Amino acid sequence: MKLVQVFFLLIILTGCKNNKQTVIADIDTEAASDIAIKPFREFKVLDSKYLSKTKMWEDLNVQLEDFNEEDYNTLKPLILEQDIPTLQQHVTNGLLSYEVLTKFYLFRIRKFDRENELSLNSVIAINPNIIKEAKRKDSLRSTLSDTKELQVSLFGMPILLKDNINTANMPTTAGAVALKDNTTQDAFIVTKLKSNNALILGKANLSEWAYFFCGDCPSGYSAIGGQTLNPYGRKTIDTGGSSSGSAVAVAANFCVAAIGSETSGSILSPSSQNSVVGLKPKIGLVSRGGIIPISSTLDTGGPIAKNVMDTSIVLDAIYGYDSEDAKSFKSKDLKQGDINYSKFKNASLRGKTFGAFKALLEDSLYVKAISELKLQGATIIEFEPKAYQLPDFLRLLNLDMKKDLPEYFAKYGAPSLGLKSVEDVMAFNLQDSIKRMPYGQNLFKGIVADTATEKEFIDIKKQLKINGTSYFYSVKQQHNLDAFLSINNYHAGYAAVAEIPAITIPMGYAIMGEPKGLTIIGDSEKEILEYAYLYEQASKKRIAPVKYD
Repeated sequence: MKLVQVFFLLIILTGCKNNKQTVIADIDTEAASDIAIKPFREFKVLDSKYLSKTKMWEDLNVQLEDFNEEDYNTLKPLILEQDIPTLQQHVTNGLLSYEVLTKFYLFRIRKFDRENELSLNSVIAINPNIIKEAKRKDSLRSTLSDTKELQVSLFGMPILLKDNINTANMPTTAGAVALKDNTTQDAFIVTKLKSNNALILGKANLSEWAYFFCGDCPSGYSAIGGQTLNPYGRKTIDTGGSSSGSAVAVAANFCVAAIGSETSGSILSPSSQNSVVGLKPKIGLVSRGGIIPISSTLDTGGPIAKNVMDTSIVLDAIYGYDSEDAKSFKSKDLKQGDINYSKFKNASLRGKTFGAFKALLEDSLYVKAISELKLQGATIIEFEPKAYQLPDFLRLLNLDMKKDLPEYFAKYGAPSLGLKSVEDVMAFNLQDSIKRMPYGQNLFKGIVADTATEKEFIDIKKQLKINGTSYFYSVKQQHNLDAFLSINNYHAGYAAVAEIPAITIPMGYAIMGEPKGLTIIGDSEKEILEYAYLYEQASKKRIAPVKYD
C-alpha cells in the first residue's frame, strides 16, 4: 500500500464479506476501485491550520444578529429533512422566506460545523453575499404572477458546492494551500445553478485534490478544510470521498443540497457513507468546465441531496451542453423538466428486471433491499460477472491529470497563482510540508513519473472503455436487464470507464451504525432516478444523524 502504484485498498468489484473489504489480485483494478474511501485510521490533523471559525463568520455575524436560538428552534420542524417542494410550499404559505431559510442554514453551520464537540468540518467557505442574495430572491418572487413552477425548482434554495468547482466570489482551492487565493469566474455548472435562481451558500470541504494527491491519507482530509467527519460516527465511521464535505453537509442538514464531483466513486462513496442520495451522471451530461480536474476522460459533476426528489430537481437544473467541454453532449433523451419529481408519479417497477451480484448477497441490507424491489413488482436476476479487469486505470488518471491540470490553470485558474503544472504544486508544498502535505504527495509523484506515447494513451482509454462496457452489457444482453444493483461505490470503477450513470440511495445501517446505500447502475439518468425514487418511497431508510437535531 505504500507504493504509488497501489494507492487504494480495494473496496469493490467482487463484493464484500462480513463487512471486510475483498482484495483481488489485479493492481490496476484496485486503483479503479476508487478515489473514494480507505480503511479507517487515526488522523494526523483534525482542525484546519488555515481556517478559523472566527475568520469564516466575521462578515456574516452582524447580519445574523436578528436570528437567534429561539428562531432556529421554531423553524426546525419546517426545514429539517424537508424536500424542496415542501420548502417551496412553506414559502408560498408565508411560513418561510428565502432569507429566513438561508439564515437557518447559516445559523446551523455556525452552531455545529467547526470548533466544538460535534464539529464536522464540512464547510470550507461561506458566500459573504448570501443573505443579500436571498433577500433579492424574495423580492423577485413577489413580482411573479405565477409561482406554480417554483414548487419543483431551485429558486431560492441554498446549495453548497464542492470546493473544486469555480465560483466567482469565493476562492476555489481543491482543499490545497497552493490554491488558497484561486479567485475565478463561475464554472459552467454554477452559471446553470444561478440561471435557475439557486443560491450559492458556500463551498464544501473535500478530500484534497479530489483524493488524487496523497495516496495514504484519510478520506475527507484537506489542508485548507481540515478533516471532514461523519455525523453518524465522528472519528469512527469513514466519510467516504472525495465529495466528503458535500455529503456530510447534506446529511447534517446544512443546506438543501450540494454539488459533488466524481471520477470513480467520489459521489457514490460519501453519499452512501452519510445516508444521502448521490447521482453520478453520464460523462458529458453535466459540464466539467471550471471544475479542477483529475481526468477529462472520466470526471463529472453531480448532485447530492437527502432524497431522490431533490436530487432530480438539482440534476434538471445543472445539466446542459457546454461547447467548451470536449465530452459535453446535447442529450437526445432529456429535455429540461423531464427528470424531476412530477414525472415519477406514474412510474412503476412492474416488468422491470434488475441484476443482483451474487457476491453481495451475504449483505443482509442488500438482501432486504432486493426484497423491497420484488414487492414492488421487479424481477431480480442473480449473476456472477465475468472477470473483466481494468488495466492501466491508474495510468489513465496519471496521464489525464498531467495534461488536464495545466490546462485548468491556463484557462480557468487565477493567473496570480503562478502555477503551471503538477510539479509546481509539489514544489510549493515542499516549502512547508508539515502543514501543506502532512500525509505526503505520493500520487502527485506518480503523475510526474508516468509517461506514454499518444498511441499508448489512446489504447489505454480504448481498452478500459471496452472492458467497463463489456462488464455490464454482456450480462445485460443475456438477461435483458434494465439496471444493476450494487452497494455503495462497489462497482464505481466499472461504471466510470463505461461512462454510464449510477445513483445511490440509503438502504439502512450496519450493526455499528454505519450507513450503506443501494446503488443502481443503468443506461439513463431518468430511468435510474425513477427506480431509486420507487425504492426510496417503499423503504424510507434514511434516518437523520441523531446528535444534529
